[in-house]
Amino acid sequence: MILTVTGGKGGVGKSTVAYNLGAELDGVVVDGDLAMADLPERRGPDLHDVLAGRAAPMAAVDESGPVTLVPCGRTLAGARASDPATLTDVLETLDRTYRWVIVDSPAGLQADVGLPLSVADAALVVTVPDRAALADALRVRALARELDTGLCRVVLNRVRDAHRTEALADQFGAPVVTVPESDRLATAHRHGRPVGQIAPESPAADAFETLATAAYGCRSL
Repeated sequence: MILTVTGGKGGVGKSTVAYNLGAELDGVVVDGDLAMADLPERRGPDLHDVLAGRAAPMAAVDESGPVTLVPCGRTLAGARASDPATLTDVLETLDRTYRWVIVDSPAGLQADVGLPLSVADAALVVTVPDRAALADALRVRALARELDTGLCRVVLNRVRDAHRTEALADQFGAPVVTVPESDRLATAHRHGRPVGQIAPESPAADAFETLATAAYGCRSL
């Protein structure tokens, strides 16, 4: 199953959500942000190489870390040499090998956002409790509807206090999973590790376990 993690506004924690969800689902996480990669770097071929025709998709899969990952390069030359139109074939190739393919989508509403959504079986929309972020997330939700991509869950990230989510679920048309503000989660991400590995009893780890359970329920979308 191809599950695209999107959100519209940058800085809402899409990469953190994708990485930790990949750990929970034991899937492969694809850093699909060709211009602003944020997931851990690994040695060997990366997504830029694959999209430029220099490497096969499976050659870019790195299983050496705590999360199986297809990293993306960080150079402007690599991004320019990539052909985003081939991303669909890459994701479908990975989908034939891995039960879960989690795509960390770029921010914004450009064509490079629509492509991971169009090939996805379902999407997760990540946002924070901020008016601008919620507005952008709703725009991405509308784009997913246009592309006929089912919305699995809304992830309300960096929640500091108890937060009622009924109105938000009604707006987006999908249940909401909240991820609390967490120093442990931030530290884990900086070190390229899932929070469930370093703080398995933390509320953040519990939230990603809940999200993974929800993803299994979305396989029919």
